[in-house]
Amino acid sequence: MGLHYMNSPKTARKGNVVSAVGMLLAVLMAFVHMAFTGVESAVAVVVLILGIAVGAVAGVWSALKVKMTDMPQLVSIFNTVGGGAAALVALNDILTAPVSELSVVLLITAGLGVIIGAVTFTGSLIAAGKLQGVVPGGPVALPAQNSINAVLLLATFAGFIALCVQPEQRVLWSVVTVLLACIYGVLFVLPIGGADMPVVISVLNACTGTAVAMSGLAIDNVALIVAGALVGSAGVTLSILMAKAMNRPLMSVLLGGFGGGDAAASSGDGESGGTMRETTADDVAVQLVYADKVVFVPGFGLAQAQAQRELADLGSMLEERGIDVSYAIHPVAGRMPGHMNVLLAEANVPYEQLVDLDDINPQFPSTSVSLVVGANDVTNPAARRPGTAVSGMPILDVDKSASTVVIKRGRGKGYAGIENELYFDPHTQMLFGDAKAQLQAIIAAVKELVAE
Repeated sequence: MGLHYMNSPKTARKGNVVSAVGMLLAVLMAFVHMAFTGVESAVAVVVLILGIAVGAVAGVWSALKVKMTDMPQLVSIFNTVGGGAAALVALNDILTAPVSELSVVLLITAGLGVIIGAVTFTGSLIAAGKLQGVVPGGPVALPAQNSINAVLLLATFAGFIALCVQPEQRVLWSVVTVLLACIYGVLFVLPIGGADMPVVISVLNACTGTAVAMSGLAIDNVALIVAGALVGSAGVTLSILMAKAMNRPLMSVLLGGFGGGDAAASSGDGESGGTMRETTADDVAVQLVYADKVVFVPGFGLAQAQAQRELADLGSMLEERGIDVSYAIHPVAGRMPGHMNVLLAEANVPYEQLVDLDDINPQFPSTSVSLVVGANDVTNPAARRPGTAVSGMPILDVDKSASTVVIKRGRGKGYAGIENELYFDPHTQMLFGDAKAQLQAIIAAVKELVAE
């Protein structure tokens, strides 16, 4: 039910609450089960309660303190914790069970839980590092990277097979399998560029769910099996949909090598494809006040400047003048699935104004002004012709508006590492600077115009 409610931004918060209540009930029922069946060690129960308390405090604190710009990193860290926990549960079952009880089914399910959980653990750590800037955001590939990954994967499964064949050597083969899986997780994510992070986060989320389900099978826990299977299947479905939204095969995304990361996004002027027409906040305000229809196009730059409330305030002001206002949402805008939805929901933007790619594109030809705030590759007309890094990727057709204004930090390229042809269009005007400061300047100018 929680996942079902998360299908729509209108009910997503309810979905979070329902899911949280469901997990709380599962934990409480575990204690009820212990109360009726008895426990071997009171110390173990105390440690368990302390662990839950520490985890709860850490979870609440991180959720309350995290900035919206850091939300993708937090999601990756949660994936890290989930994958690591699933791997530890499965590993514990392998190492503590009597040899006589180490059935092939237990070794297979627990072994898969260990492998997938370990890959998710290190892979999510690297993803969080890329998003935080601790690890380079662009592709970091070794020579013959794909061949190395293939050898590592084969070696990992060789250790897994050896574990199943020689359970009496379970300590040795468990250590070998875990180490190889952890190394593979690092090398799996390193070559993937920042532009593909939303898909990577979704894939790692699916891996977390799958690892949990495998651990549930190993310890015969129905709650873990059901929850893990739901998260895993939902994550796989979302990953496929997001890859489709980029018009790239999922395997192409996972093989990496796309996107230059923050260095490309913020480096220099790049190769000029023409002349950029600069504008001022006052001029933008005039265009907006006398428009019939305005479409805001948010991107990661909006999150980075933490300017979602200013954008929402500007939208409310224009609405009061009877102007039709919408927010165009690209599936892979930002650094995690649904990043822009979460960002704008925090600023209390009405859900009805959040319009998906397929529904908003037919509206651009009748749009007076499209205001692009921090979105780059998802608006690049180069996607419509072959031979570019973004060829074939569905984009927001902002260039079909009567006028397009782009608020951008500088003249650098996007994550795809190429110039955005939109910026050199005769109908496009550039407003350079911090998104928050520029939106505040536009709001002040709009207020002056309205007062007159």
